Amino acid sequence: MKQRRWRLVAGLAATTVVSTALAQEQAASGLEEVVVTGSLISDPNHVAPSPIVIADAEALKETGAVTLEAALNQLPQFSPSGTAGNGGQGTGGHATVNLRGLGSNRNLVLLDGRRLPLADISGNVDINLIPDAILSSVQTITGGASAVYGSDAMSGVVNFITLPHFEGIRTDVQYGNSERGDYEQITSSAAFGTSFADSRGQALLSIGYSTREGLNGDKRDFFDLVTPSSFIGQGTFVPSATNLPSQAAVNSLFASYGVSGTVGNTLNLGFNDDGTLFSQTGARNYRGPTDGGYAIIAGNVRMPVGPQTVIQNPLDRTSIYTKFDYDFTDNLTLYGQFMHVDSEVTTSSGGSLTQFGTLTSIPITNPFIPADLRTLLASRSEPNARFTWNGRYVGLPAKSWDEHYDTSQYLIGMKGTLPFESWTWDLYGSYDDTNHLQSNYNAVLKNQVQNLLNAPDGGNSLCAGGFNPFGLTNSSNISPQCRAYMTTTAKSTEVLTQTNFQGVAQGDLFSMPAGEVKLALLASHRKNTYRYSPDSQLASQNIEAVIASLPSQGKYDVTEYAAQIDVPILADLPLIDRLNVGAAFRRSDYSTSGSVDSYEGDLKWTPTPGLLIRGGYQRAVRAPNIGELFAADSGSQIAFGTPPASIGDPCDVRSTARTGAGGANVRSLCLAQGIPTSVIDNYTFPTTATAGLTRGNRDLDPETADTYNVGFSWQPNSQSPWVSGITLSVDYYDISIKDVISIVPGLTALSKCYNLDGSNPGYDPNNSFCALLTRDANGLLQVIRTPYLNLGGLETSGIDVQFAWSADLSEIGFGTGRVFFSTGVGYSKNFSIQTLPETPFQEYGGTNTIGASYPEYKALTSVGYGIGGASVSVRWRYQHAMDDVTSVTTPANPGIGVPAYNLYDLVGSYEFNDQWQIRLGITNLTDKDSVFVSSSQTSTDTSVFDAVGRSYYLGLRFSM
Repeated sequence: MKQRRWRLVAGLAATTVVSTALAQEQAASGLEEVVVTGSLISDPNHVAPSPIVIADAEALKETGAVTLEAALNQLPQFSPSGTAGNGGQGTGGHATVNLRGLGSNRNLVLLDGRRLPLADISGNVDINLIPDAILSSVQTITGGASAVYGSDAMSGVVNFITLPHFEGIRTDVQYGNSERGDYEQITSSAAFGTSFADSRGQALLSIGYSTREGLNGDKRDFFDLVTPSSFIGQGTFVPSATNLPSQAAVNSLFASYGVSGTVGNTLNLGFNDDGTLFSQTGARNYRGPTDGGYAIIAGNVRMPVGPQTVIQNPLDRTSIYTKFDYDFTDNLTLYGQFMHVDSEVTTSSGGSLTQFGTLTSIPITNPFIPADLRTLLASRSEPNARFTWNGRYVGLPAKSWDEHYDTSQYLIGMKGTLPFESWTWDLYGSYDDTNHLQSNYNAVLKNQVQNLLNAPDGGNSLCAGGFNPFGLTNSSNISPQCRAYMTTTAKSTEVLTQTNFQGVAQGDLFSMPAGEVKLALLASHRKNTYRYSPDSQLASQNIEAVIASLPSQGKYDVTEYAAQIDVPILADLPLIDRLNVGAAFRRSDYSTSGSVDSYEGDLKWTPTPGLLIRGGYQRAVRAPNIGELFAADSGSQIAFGTPPASIGDPCDVRSTARTGAGGANVRSLCLAQGIPTSVIDNYTFPTTATAGLTRGNRDLDPETADTYNVGFSWQPNSQSPWVSGITLSVDYYDISIKDVISIVPGLTALSKCYNLDGSNPGYDPNNSFCALLTRDANGLLQVIRTPYLNLGGLETSGIDVQFAWSADLSEIGFGTGRVFFSTGVGYSKNFSIQTLPETPFQEYGGTNTIGASYPEYKALTSVGYGIGGASVSVRWRYQHAMDDVTSVTTPANPGIGVPAYNLYDLVGSYEFNDQWQIRLGITNLTDKDSVFVSSSQTSTDTSVFDAVGRSYYLGLRFSM
């Protein structure tokens, strides 16, 4: 036991892999039940065929993270996914895990082998639901497991194991902060265990609380000039392609300012505070600030909103968890579990909201229109027509969201033995619900803004002072009465429920010379429901920057039957200590997509004690989830930047699509899509993003995956102090998914429609990707539809290596104490994506963009020393250099990639006695800055690259 404790203090890199030796160690410890993740067969001598990585709760604590996903994402098998710390505009608060980068909805998250409540309609589980106080370890299968666990387990399973019953009290508190003192994190928990009824019953109760301070981009220099938005506080006049001001009038006006050269009459024109106009593109006659949130970048007037970016969202979470067992007899046990989590995350879209989606318009009767703008308006072919404007609501409070999640799970079950030798049964039922209340504070009401703009007095009769959007000073000074008139608190509720019944029976089927043939049988029924209810303002799309938010609901149920068998073929022979083969089969009958089958076969060979060679094949399935089936139209923002530095709108005359070899063909395609001939040769898209629109599809088919794995684990059975402390595992995996259910990414649609990646060589306007684009009467790109479809495929393969070594210095002749070293290395051979059936796979391995990071190598290494109750170690987190994703999507104009990324942590702990332990550490020891991600709207990815900087933590544990 002492050796195991030393192994774990090396930190999260000191993960181990389930082996025969580990299972036997558990059996020897006297545990009544051994749960082998990845198998329905609970037997001390049974070994799962897939590689299983185990992270002890103590090692997770030593990362200094206040959330589980932040700790797990350091492991090579995990790719960063949604976190409680990132995500804005109503999308924050979920902490999900993503194995192999295949998506957070393609791995299954369990608690003690049972499903957890769903956090959203995409089938994700928020792992913040899991109370810290009751966590014993995290076991991760890095391979398909649908035959054992059902749908979703395509890339693997993450199984959180709770503490066994105990008697006494365990408490833990941890405080952390950044070196700069602006990122405070506190987590605390207490667990109480007792027995009752003459020890026939056991009960455990835990409570936990975590809180985290929010952190904005203005606290870090890295964000000073990033995200140069074209939405600016001064506001801009957006010319209509069908009703342009005359070029002569524009030339005359800018000549009067002393501006030489021509300012195109199609360009957006901004409003200086003195009433003059400036061209946003080229910054001609710009008389505004160039600091304090404004800048001229690449010759264009921009508002860098990086300082407004929320690096980490503030978090408050309270949890209660309890479980009990009661033995009616030696052969019959009643058990139950209750879990409740109340969490709140505040997210923000920054300090100033943009106009987005359908723009409001201004009549020429508005009294605030500057005289110079009136001159240009009068030169239009329709001088009395309304005009559109664009800008930021810099005079209104920041738009923010409270994401309040209230989640509960109730579980009751019975287990016992059957009147057959060694057979056991387990039957349980559970019900859980997740209630998500979203409150959108300071949401701007489009109709109220339009009322103010329409009013002949500028809105003064509606609220004091009215609304003057012309110029920075005017737009920044909005009276409290008009702020109240223009904004509201928009609310929506989301309710998800899950009802689950499952029964398992298992035992010895018959004997063979090499041992017992074991069989497990399972039957289950599960029902999921969903309902989303926006308030009337959201549903009517009257909230600024909300593209769509319609009510929706849906439900499905599934009945499943499964069997697993393990057959010992040979045992106790030379080079064959044990040789087993196994198989599993599952039939799943979905009310929405019909019946699907998953199955697996495996081989486990132990040549000598301590060495396990394993391999297997899995056919895994994933049925479409509620969101993919039933979601109503929902909107998003698709950021594509400003050309030529970014892809932009390919029809923009500044884009490489227009200036490159295929420019003439792109021009013709843009004309065919509706851009007027009068503006095609001067067409510029006025902003850096457009709207995306997604909806469910009830005609989706399930995904299928073929997964292969082969590898070995080795724990030497040696008396040598140099060798006895070694654990090693090496595993190769190959995963291929067909009929992938996914939305068509907006940037992918643009690349493929305009042949930026060779997908539309004929520049056909009827191309399936071009059909996803909608332009308005002026030719502006209005919406990119991103529907759910059964698209092409995903293929990935690679190798995982886990190695750990420890030794007593006195036993190897080097003094006192103990040294330990461990490393986990993930090598990704390929990560290929096929967008549509029958189209070529494209290689995304070694590329990076926000939310999709596929490094060729990722590693976590620790080295340390301990003596007595004290230990200290250094942890090295490594990620290989990557190209930007645009090297695949727009190879003719790729963005810059990211360099190799190295972070170092220093951690230590001291055990005063069996009751008290202290731990402390410094993370990001060298204060490494974040990394620029050229294809990210926020210029980095805070889930991959550390934006907080050097931080420290101090923790204390007490038990009795």
